[in-house]
Amino acid sequence: MELYTQLREGEKGAIISIVTYLLLAATKLTIGIIGTSEALKADGLNNTTDIAASIAVLVGLRISQKPPDHNHHYGHLRAETIASLVASFIMAAVGLQVLVHAGGNLLHPVHQTPSLLTAGVASGSAIIMYVVYRYNLKLANRINSSAVRAAAYDNRSDALVSVGTTVGILAAIFGYPIIDSITALLVAFLIIKTAYDIFNEAVHTLTDGFNEEEVETLSLLVRKVQGVINIEDFKGRMHGNLMFVDLTVTVDPTLNVVESHRITEQIENKIHKVKPFCMVLVHIEPAIPEPENSTV
Repeated sequence: MELYTQLREGEKGAIISIVTYLLLAATKLTIGIIGTSEALKADGLNNTTDIAASIAVLVGLRISQKPPDHNHHYGHLRAETIASLVASFIMAAVGLQVLVHAGGNLLHPVHQTPSLLTAGVASGSAIIMYVVYRYNLKLANRINSSAVRAAAYDNRSDALVSVGTTVGILAAIFGYPIIDSITALLVAFLIIKTAYDIFNEAVHTLTDGFNEEEVETLSLLVRKVQGVINIEDFKGRMHGNLMFVDLTVTVDPTLNVVESHRITEQIENKIHKVKPFCMVLVHIEPAIPEPENSTV
């Protein structure tokens, strides 16, 4: 139940992102029109797409809390990872949009002097989004949520976009509009790189990839359990933020069922101490002694 409690707690991060994006998008579009700043209006439109990404994360977290049913025996926890995948696509689309817009401005510079107020709104937005990013990142690390972590990285990207917008507006005010385009290009590449990292992690999880360091750490714990002779097989995969581990270990063939079962319980307890949200399945096999070399 604690796992689902953490998922419910993760919803706070998505809701905070949605509310923040709604307020910032409305403010930027309004001030951008009043202060004749195309950069601020573009930043506001960017925030409207981020609302969709945050809603996807919220929906994924809600679905992942559904209990197992007749055709989802392991529950719906992977919906959280799918939400991260959707968020990565939206971030990539935003990054490409910023890239194309910046490239167009480099080829066809627009000479326009925006209001200083627009720079203040952009810089204030950057500070707000950075605060939201730090909150969501801390929450994601605490509850080990890939979806909330994706939302946090999206918040960081938007903070950087607003920084780029601020630089661009100030550069336009002082007569150097080309700095706006150069800054926007750098920000676009960073957004696309972040989107790729989230995409790569989500696909790795959805295709049952597993961290090799986790294998080594958990294998070392299992080998320290008294009665375990060898680990014949080790398989691991992630199901949302729940870990599944399948083990095949060899034990003394003279042990009875009760003694062998006690070893499996000790293995499970060892792993649960370091990985509380881990489902462990241990298969016991008798260790076959190697035949002695016969001499003729």
